[in-house]
Amino acid sequence: MSSDILRRIKRAVLAGNYAFSEKALLEMEADGLTELDIAESILNAVAIYKTLRSQSPWRQQRTEYLHIIQSTNLDGLMIYSKGKLVEEAGIERYYFLISSKKAL
Repeated sequence: MSSDILRRIKRAVLAGNYAFSEKALLEMEADGLTELDIAESILNAVAIYKTLRSQSPWRQQRTEYLHIIQSTNLDGLMIYSKGKLVEEAGIERYYFLISSKKAL
């Protein structure tokens, strides 16, 4: 099942159907990362590292899952990203990145 989710995430990223939260943009800036670094990392991933149930009071659906991906960009830099698949206008092909930074 997680390979199906990863495939859907990768297709969303390939299609350019993704966005970054303010937090993710600040983390990227602090670590000197670009949107391309994050996209490369997601596209290079072979598995979802972990899936969590969202605890946010602002979640859009009753059950919302956050997917953590740790993978390298094309330069070999390990990157951590956390995001969720979001349905918008009846299309579930939108990936929203909540966190994007260098992996520790």
